[in-house]
Amino acid sequence: MTMARFVALCGVSYAAFASAGFAQDAFELDMITVSLVDEGQENVEATGGALISEEELEALQPQNVSELFARESAVTVSGGAGPSKRIHVFGMEQSNLAVTVDGVPQGGTSWHHTGSNVVDPAFLKSVEVEAGAAAADAGFAAAAGAVRYETVSAFDLLAEGEVAGGRVNLTYGDNGQGLSGSLASFGVYGAVDWMVMIHAQDGDNYKAGNGEEMPGTEPAAKGILSKFGYEFGTSRLELAYERSEDDADRVIKMNMDLNHDDTVYPLDVTRDTISLKYTSTAPTDLWDPEVMIYATQNDYWRPNYVVGGRNGDMVLDDDAIGGVVKNTFTLDAGTITAGLDFAQTDYSIDNYGDVANTPRLQKLTTKQIGAFAQGRFAFASGIDLSTGLRADYHRLEDMDGQTFNDAGLSANATVSYEIVPGLEVFAGGSRTWLGYDIGEFGLMHARDYDFDADYKAGSATNFKLGFNGSLGDFSGGITYFDTKIKDLANYDSSNDEVNNSGEVRSKGVTLNGQYNWGSGRLGASYTKADVTEDGDFVIPDGGTVMPVSDVATLYVDQELPAANMTLGATVEWAGKLDDDLMESAGYEAHASYTVVNAYAEWQPPQIEGAKVRLGVDNLFDETYYERSSYVYREISATRTVYPAYASGRTVSLSLTLDF
Repeated sequence: MTMARFVALCGVSYAAFASAGFAQDAFELDMITVSLVDEGQENVEATGGALISEEELEALQPQNVSELFARESAVTVSGGAGPSKRIHVFGMEQSNLAVTVDGVPQGGTSWHHTGSNVVDPAFLKSVEVEAGAAAADAGFAAAAGAVRYETVSAFDLLAEGEVAGGRVNLTYGDNGQGLSGSLASFGVYGAVDWMVMIHAQDGDNYKAGNGEEMPGTEPAAKGILSKFGYEFGTSRLELAYERSEDDADRVIKMNMDLNHDDTVYPLDVTRDTISLKYTSTAPTDLWDPEVMIYATQNDYWRPNYVVGGRNGDMVLDDDAIGGVVKNTFTLDAGTITAGLDFAQTDYSIDNYGDVANTPRLQKLTTKQIGAFAQGRFAFASGIDLSTGLRADYHRLEDMDGQTFNDAGLSANATVSYEIVPGLEVFAGGSRTWLGYDIGEFGLMHARDYDFDADYKAGSATNFKLGFNGSLGDFSGGITYFDTKIKDLANYDSSNDEVNNSGEVRSKGVTLNGQYNWGSGRLGASYTKADVTEDGDFVIPDGGTVMPVSDVATLYVDQELPAANMTLGATVEWAGKLDDDLMESAGYEAHASYTVVNAYAEWQPPQIEGAKVRLGVDNLFDETYYERSSYVYREISATRTVYPAYASGRTVSLSLTLDF
């Protein structure tokens, strides 16, 4: 679909929903904030980032990360089965950002045929994407920004005046979506609070819009999230544990359809996180601490594939322990957060001895310690400033006994000025030291790699400039961005060496706008990103840096209080992706596509706490594959990569009951 048809569809959607709702009650939205610094924190949307709030999660009810980011043009997701989906921000894969779940750092992607989703969407309360220049306290190696996932707690789920409760959700969908459900218990008893939630999916392979069944795509995610808090005096301790698992038969390369081979093999992908956090329940201007220790474990088990050859059996594992100690000081003009963080990560690659001349078991270790300070200030003159500095030490012990040590500084600053009330101009930049990048260490299962003796630490620079503003019920902004990363890990198969890559770069513009008419809202976003490596177009090979071109989204939500209903829709559009380098490497152009998703939610007045939701994804049964996916490629006369097409039209019905 052309951009002109997309714009026309936007107008039709607005007219249909707005005409139904001008006389309705107020739509419950977060207050629109134009300032760079709001209540001591960055407003990520004001500088080109993205925020998925509780209200948006309620509207989206995402079953996977593609649906989670459906309204964010700055974020693209590759296609395939659930565990193969990779998240890209302006074309930079999530491993290039500092990713946390409830403040716990998450490791990078282990292998390019598996995904980068780090949390079950069923557990989420909100998501923040800080694109480009990230704050010093966002975490180590925030090359292209930061992604912060926050999960729900007992206090989010408890109704006012209640001390205990529960929630159950059941969803059934056709086209392979099958049955999914979650069950939660939460409450407060004296000084103790708790929340335990379980979630599971069970379905079949889906069919694309053209009717083709995509093998190995059955939903199979399951997980548990638990949090236990205890308050004593002016202190609070919270113990949290989260586990997610996807155990199903998958095609060997989940992010593509290789030679139309529909053979599937057992694959088990698991992630475990445990953390203990201390905070104060009576913070002061000088004492507002947070102390956290954590441990994470990520496993990728592929135990029963073909014996022998470079695609043989393997097990990948990375385990981390770490912590953070920080305090926030409140001043008249803002806040300063200062502290320390540290982590040790152990990597293990087991190829079951299937690949000749490759060690059966290989192990690596990295160690990091850093100190940081970030100030966030809102001055009466209309100037807001967020600026910080961090210093890090990093050590890499590779599988052959080589040791690499280095230290570096990172700095960031973003300043905004309110030209007139409601209109703000901003500029920001950062230089980030990344330490030694491990990259896709799973590649070691196929070859006996050695690290280059002159292997260097990576670095990144970011720059952004733009405007944002609000006028009455309208808010919007435009951001120019430019991100450069160099000296990432390059697994060079020509000489079996891990050396430093060149410079990858993403530059472009992103726009967003939203209008709230009381009982509803209409929003849209557009991103154009040119992604290059050493100045050349990046080919769409499913890697950690992917081309984007033009992407846009439109969404609308409308309450109908008289009917106890909410209606909504999301439109996703991507322009044609093509380049001479793609053609010369055997790739076809990635065709433009438009996908429409719609939902209706009803709260039956006879049943307190109940919600019934009807959803239709890919309403017009579009045959497409998502931007950031591996594109159709003819490698040789006997080897062709077909894209992993997205699901065709899928109708789902869900029931949620709070009790």
